[in-house]
Amino acid sequence: MGDMTIAAMSVDMHQAKAQQDFGIGVMKMAMDTEAAAVDELMEDMVGSLDPALGTNVDVTV
Repeated sequence: MGDMTIAAMSVDMHQAKAQQDFGIGVMKMAMDTEAAAVDELMEDMVGSLDPALGTNVDVTV
């Protein structure tokens, strides 16, 4: 193998690693965003629970 072939392979490997690192970073950001959305949804659900809800029924005739 010539020096140019090794250099070209090295450049290709570094570019592939950079692309992989970028993709992983984007996926981590998406996962963090989803986790935050789930946490917010859970807080909203727990906050809306009323233990007295449904204990009384108002009937008007």
